[in-house]
Amino acid sequence: MFFKSKEGKEKIITLYNQKLNELNIEYSEKLVETKFGVTNVIITGDTKNPPLVLIHGTGGCAPQILDSFPNLASKYCVYAIDVLAQPNKCTENRLDMKSLEYGKWLIEVIIKLRLKDVTLVGFSFGGFICLKALEFNETPIRQAFLIAPVYIVNGNPLVGVFKMFLPLIKFIKTNKQKHIKKVMGTLFSEYDDFALEYMSTTFQHCNMDFSPLPIISKQSAKKINRPLTIIASEKDIMFPGKKMIKRAKRVFPTLKEVFLLKGSKHVPTNKEFNKIEEEIINSI
Repeated sequence: MFFKSKEGKEKIITLYNQKLNELNIEYSEKLVETKFGVTNVIITGDTKNPPLVLIHGTGGCAPQILDSFPNLASKYCVYAIDVLAQPNKCTENRLDMKSLEYGKWLIEVIIKLRLKDVTLVGFSFGGFICLKALEFNETPIRQAFLIAPVYIVNGNPLVGVFKMFLPLIKFIKTNKQKHIKKVMGTLFSEYDDFALEYMSTTFQHCNMDFSPLPIISKQSAKKINRPLTIIASEKDIMFPGKKMIKRAKRVFPTLKEVFLLKGSKHVPTNKEFNKIEEEIINSI
């Protein structure tokens, strides 16, 4: 099971609803039945606008990623999707990262929502899911924006162990804030109290997946025909920006644009998210 206890799940859902209410937006929530599990989707913006599917990263949820992109709904109808087996309102079913399961799941959600000509926007693990969907069936997809995505390159595993995983394990064992703050400082260019509380609660009450992250093969990357925009972070220890851009240029034939966020860690600043948002809006 993903949640360690019923109480832990309730704490997460309380925080989830708190963030959703803080957004102060008009929205509807829809549960989509898929063969991989029930998927929660938050829909905001005019349904007559072009569809945009927004996917959060590991340890996140749909309201958090919506918070990073407050203006997308002015031009798009935004479908923010809760990822399976993450701290949110989805089924706790963890899929196989080595197979196309995550891609099959996302395409099934898109088809069941009856969306066509979709703009995909994925952050971190959400970027991985976008690429898996493109590998599996790119028919309903128009273009994709991948922000610090998993699946193109990995960073130095030793650096990851010392800066991230050891403090994380210490936090899980002791629940001392100094350890989770080390992790946050490594991952985030800036973070607020809510992000700290959500991550702390997640790592205390959820069974997270720490298995090695796969890398897309050159053969699979060459089969993707939709335009890709990749936004990489220079100081990202997990998926180093310059290394990512170099490989992306080599393996993706339809790479439209790349941006390197100078000085940014894995999670960009609000200001950088605003710039990314402008790029996405201008792509209509």
